[in-house]
Amino acid sequence: MFGGRGMHRAAAFEGRPRDTGQTLRRLVGYLRPFWLHLLAASLLVVLSSLAGLAGPYLIGAAVDRFISPDPATTPPPFPLMPTGLGQRAGLGAMMLILLATYLVNWGASAGQFYLMVLVGQRLLYDLRQQIFARFQSLSLSFFDQHEAGDLMSRLSNDTDVINTVLSGGLVRFAGNLLMVVGITAVMLALNWRLALAALTTVPVMLIVTVFFSRRARAAFRRTRQTLGEVSAELEQNISGVRVVQAFGRERESLAEFDAANAANRDANIAAQSVTSAFSPTLDVLSSIGLAIVIAYGGYLALNQAGSVGTIISFLFYVRRFFEPLRGIANLYAQMQAALAGAERIFDILDTEPEVTDAPDAIPLPPVSGRIEFENVCFAYKSDEPVLRGVSLTAEPGQTIALVGPTGAGKTTIVNLLARFYDASAGAVRVDGHDVQEVTRESLRQQMGVVLQDTFLFSGTVMENIRYGRLDATDEEVIQAARIARADDFIQRLPQGYETELGEKGVRLSHGQRQLIAIARAVLADPRILILDEATSSVDTRTERLIQEALRELLAGRTAFVIAHRLSTVQNADQVLVIEEGQITERGTHRELLARGGKYRDLYVSQFREPDGKERTWTPSAS
Repeated sequence: MFGGRGMHRAAAFEGRPRDTGQTLRRLVGYLRPFWLHLLAASLLVVLSSLAGLAGPYLIGAAVDRFISPDPATTPPPFPLMPTGLGQRAGLGAMMLILLATYLVNWGASAGQFYLMVLVGQRLLYDLRQQIFARFQSLSLSFFDQHEAGDLMSRLSNDTDVINTVLSGGLVRFAGNLLMVVGITAVMLALNWRLALAALTTVPVMLIVTVFFSRRARAAFRRTRQTLGEVSAELEQNISGVRVVQAFGRERESLAEFDAANAANRDANIAAQSVTSAFSPTLDVLSSIGLAIVIAYGGYLALNQAGSVGTIISFLFYVRRFFEPLRGIANLYAQMQAALAGAERIFDILDTEPEVTDAPDAIPLPPVSGRIEFENVCFAYKSDEPVLRGVSLTAEPGQTIALVGPTGAGKTTIVNLLARFYDASAGAVRVDGHDVQEVTRESLRQQMGVVLQDTFLFSGTVMENIRYGRLDATDEEVIQAARIARADDFIQRLPQGYETELGEKGVRLSHGQRQLIAIARAVLADPRILILDEATSSVDTRTERLIQEALRELLAGRTAFVIAHRLSTVQNADQVLVIEEGQITERGTHRELLARGGKYRDLYVSQFREPDGKERTWTPSAS
């Protein structure tokens, strides 16, 4: 939550390739809650397949019996075939039966489609809820290492790919497989010699499918990864567009996005080249199968070993035979994309938070605000210690100022206090309770945070202040804003407290956002406060308002103030100078100035005007 430790993050978070069977079984597990819908859809698939199988047979039978009858080659009638009718009446009856099968096929397909859309949307909802819940539980170290845009891509793009395959793909696969088996059985029943001839291209198709699918898996994994990198670049540049334009870095940003975009383009071209070569191959094999049926079927017909109607039925069946095979093969290619997306999602879901509640953790009771750090050590990376043997005590109601150069460890101290990270050694206690022995929720509920880079949500002023305590009334929110000296400028906004602030509160000045953050903290009424340079980068008038608000906010509360501007902490009860992860000086402002150490050097170098006068801030001043 507090302060970054550098601009660079991992471009993409990719785990090792997983076992395909295990990944697929895990994906199918998400369909279990919808088994009734899937059962109904499967029954409709069976009905649709049977109706689809009947069509070519009926056409062939109509030809043999009512268009070109030949007693020597005409097969026996099926149970529902009209008999005892003339050619025209019989042909008309056959066409009505054929129309009925088409209507059944249409109705069953439409019902199946609706059910699978229903399953798909519910599945998508469940997946995204689970991923978002995991994001909420992961430790800050995870987000320190991974791009927000890539994580967003997993939540949106990867889940879409999985939904496409799981929601309709498996049922379509079953339908296609049933159609292949059914067509094979019908063709064998009609003429086994012609059936075997027509199926000679199937082994070649299976070999082609295996060959292309192996290449597709790796290609689609790369497309999912590069899409995440594009999303990461896009999110970062949109969020930082003001900085980009302020420093005139549009060309460099475009170059970085171009690199990510080009990588995604090339990955997609590689993946599509696999699938695009696959489909024409199936078309060629299908055409060869049709040619075999025409040639060998014609030979059989000329030798009275097969009827014209049977050959016509075979032509329809062979054409339809390759359609479900192509569907199965295409679904297999889509499954490679889904498996690649699933691997990226499971990388998230299988990541355990580094900071968790102990099994026997207890809720932290209401505290007075006594804070102890006892010989605390910490490292973000094992070989790079950030804190070394830090010990301090803050009595209830005291203000502790943390000063020192950037990267010294000030932010880390408050991160450990709020238990966003766990100390590598030593202990952090609140009112005598080790923070690792109490629940994180109960600990953080008694803390308030005011950051320099205040984050405001899209929504109204009222909603953003109420974030400090969700059950607060409108009157309590307004009172908190008055204490925070924010009420005056809020009342001047177009809709007052109902003014929409836009994404991240961009319609407000930096100082106004800080005042709203203070109002949020006032409303939360915590016993412990963390102020991260809360008066930096604002005009003199706004700074004075912030100082007045903080004076009331700090009263009776334990506060840790992180500051580069030493003038903001002159009246702190303790000033701690942090250097290279250690407390090198401690005392009051006056005591440290008198010692002539690092604190005095910082004070003289940063807080004296050219005429020698001091720039000071006194919280007690009105």
